[in-house]
Amino acid sequence: MIVVSVKEGETIDRALKKLKRKFEKTGVVRELRARQKFTKPSVIKREQKLKAIYVQQLVSKEAEM
Repeated sequence: MIVVSVKEGETIDRALKKLKRKFEKTGVVRELRARQKFTKPSVIKREQKLKAIYVQQLVSKEAEM
């Protein structure tokens, strides 16, 4: 359960921003979207591999600089 403590004099907008940030960190929305559709394990592995290649390229470019 996500709890956001609101200090006295703090606006609702600020409290909502805190709630949204905590919600994102827990990954609830990401998991919910992933559960809405079935993704084959081979597709998941392929996406992970492509992401790893992309990250590796970024790291190697950064190392060259």
